[in-house]
Amino acid sequence: MPYDAPPDLASLSLSEIAEYAAQRKLPPVASWNPEKTADSMMRIAADGRWFHRGGEIKRTAMLRAFSSLLRREEDGSYWLVTPYEKQSIEVEDAPFMAVEMHSEGSGKARKLAFRLSSDDLVVAAREHELEMRGSGDNAVPYLHVRGGLWAKLTRPVYYELAELALSDNSDDPAVWSSGQRFAMGAAS
Repeated sequence: MPYDAPPDLASLSLSEIAEYAAQRKLPPVASWNPEKTADSMMRIAADGRWFHRGGEIKRTAMLRAFSSLLRREEDGSYWLVTPYEKQSIEVEDAPFMAVEMHSEGSGKARKLAFRLSSDDLVVAAREHELEMRGSGDNAVPYLHVRGGLWAKLTRPVYYELAELALSDNSDDPAVWSSGQRFAMGAAS
């Protein structure tokens, strides 16, 4: 079955993006507890690229399928989980990258949507918070995707977000999305 990428964010309203995001049915990996374990020999690099045995996985459909099986344990380890087996996977930073952003509205009425490297769409909200990590010039925003899984914002998306935050209040940079305020100053 061919993979159909979601439509371009710029062509959608935020309500259409939220509806599209809600339509994606993910497997219930949180409820699967297989006894059999193995090493997937996979790695997600800090820049968001996926590798298997040193070779980069470039097919979007495969990345999307693997990402839907991803789970993070309480000890911080990452696993690809099926009902029959779970395989460890190395994650150097965050398993996803936020590669595109769409903003609708302004101030407290603003809503922000992000396209991830997996082609998933996420609207920043209470359950999908934005968080600054690092300090000073090394502070970078991350977006909570699901179940302890985060997306690091790519540099262009970060700059776009920072511009919004500074235009709203340069003394205390923050952005609003879905009624939630997210501080964009350096993490403490």
